[in-house]
Amino acid sequence: MSDPAAPEIPDEVLEIARTLEEAGYEAWCVGGALRDALLGHPHSDYDFATSATPAQVTALFRHTAPVGEKYGTVGVLDRRRMLHEVTTFRRDVTTDGRHAVVAYGVSLDEDLARRDFTINAIAYHPLRREWRDPFGGRADLERGVVKAVGQPAARFREDYLRILRAIRFAARFGFAIDSATWSAAVEASPGLGLLSAERVRDEWFKGLRMARSVPELVGLWTRVGAAEHWIPELASIAPDRLARAGAVPVDGRDPVLLTALLIDQAQLVLRRLRASNAEIERAAAMARGPAAPDGANPRSVRRWLAAVGRAADDLLELQALRAGAAAPWADAVRQVRERRDPLTRGDLALTGRDLQELGATGPRIGELLAALLDRVLDDPSLNRRDTLLALARELL
Repeated sequence: MSDPAAPEIPDEVLEIARTLEEAGYEAWCVGGALRDALLGHPHSDYDFATSATPAQVTALFRHTAPVGEKYGTVGVLDRRRMLHEVTTFRRDVTTDGRHAVVAYGVSLDEDLARRDFTINAIAYHPLRREWRDPFGGRADLERGVVKAVGQPAARFREDYLRILRAIRFAARFGFAIDSATWSAAVEASPGLGLLSAERVRDEWFKGLRMARSVPELVGLWTRVGAAEHWIPELASIAPDRLARAGAVPVDGRDPVLLTALLIDQAQLVLRRLRASNAEIERAAAMARGPAAPDGANPRSVRRWLAAVGRAADDLLELQALRAGAAAPWADAVRQVRERRDPLTRGDLALTGRDLQELGATGPRIGELLAALLDRVLDDPSLNRRDTLLALARELL
């Protein structure tokens, strides 16, 4: 096939290539940004494959970061402070389905041969404007196919995460998965259980953020056998929930919120996938609820906001996603917040020290604060220091 038009490579990226080439090393653009450029998708951080070793790359550039030197990768910061990964040509010496031991001193074509899919095994020389595509990746991009480089079974045995990457690319671009690649992925799926939870979580989150179709992503996870190993809850998602998830636009997708939309008790899934404590707690707070106030009146909404705390915005968004429209109480929430109605003990016009001066001690102070807040949630006008002190005296 004829060469495509040369991608527009930013000047700061050309400077990195020029520095490497003038020092006597090959420098080829590779990776996702090159693939996305061929597809006409937005992209920014061009990565490089080079004949220079990590030590030689580090010596050439003033601003570098050790993003993966063990595997031959050095991060180079361009003059706009954007990070570009510069990786030495390499081949796998041994692999165990999770990690690889690599060797340097190979050619570009040998380096491309160790990559996962043909659409990711394309290289472009930004100074000579030369393409290198030994496995037909550009043709597969035009056909809309995710196809393994070489023998699919061998590629998946090298790293079982590639099964989830194949699914992510297919769901993101709306591509089909080559039949031989799909068959090998299904056969290799028991190896997914050997992966770290963190790597699986990252693929799940990336998939949710990028998928053109969330239902297709979920279907692929289920059919390939990934759900069985890591998120068996995907097999029993109600069709209406799946449809609602499919309606969420790609821009600004929140993977924690989407997981909660798809799965009750999403915190259990996130804990299994070793998500951060903050992400697990977000999901747990959504599950605790209550999902909605007793009514859309200000009193009910204040009590709901006091009960759910920081989960309020997540629950509002979750309700909007489930119903396809804003929550009926959303306007009341906005009005309560605009008025700055008191919702927590910290919002009260007195403190525990005030109650101590009245003679309250120990746990009784907390009990009084809770009782006063309960009154104020019903009637915010009571939130004046003298009024609250009078109420406290009655309760002592």
